[in-house]
Amino acid sequence: MKKSFLLFFIAAFLLSSFTTAHKFYVSVTNINYSEKTDALQITSRIFIDDLDTLMKERYNIDTALGTKEESSLADDYIQKYLKAKFVLELNDEIVTYNYIGKKYDNDVVILYLEVPDIGFSGLNSISIQNEVLIDLYEEQKNLVHIKWKGKKKSFVLIRENNKGMLNL
Repeated sequence: MKKSFLLFFIAAFLLSSFTTAHKFYVSVTNINYSEKTDALQITSRIFIDDLDTLMKERYNIDTALGTKEESSLADDYIQKYLKAKFVLELNDEIVTYNYIGKKYDNDVVILYLEVPDIGFSGLNSISIQNEVLIDLYEEQKNLVHIKWKGKKKSFVLIRENNKGMLNL
């Protein structure tokens, strides 16, 4: 009896260790320069459950993102949060971006932002400070990819190093 109980316990432990999913805390932001519109087009992919949890913790609002019960205030709070945690500088000056909207793709929310009329010919540097979700998840990593005129640069931003800069 003891031996079968021990075998059952070991088997259950081994099986459960393989079925438990490892949780990653990551966002991916793509910044593309559009020559056609002279604008920076920004998309940011964030796990829905992480953003929902953040909204509850930080603003005490149940956004219920991606559900039929989604709060009518969700976009307002997402914009407010982004303004505080995602900062873009062009030539060492903070620029304002427009929140275009969001869409859902499985368990991810894709946020759309834009900086219109940037005057690329006079642009010398782009700096990104991305602290999205870092205040809630210590393990959070924010990947940032910048594409302009056929060139690409990527950063991995973390709590201790939350800013990346690109000289053009």
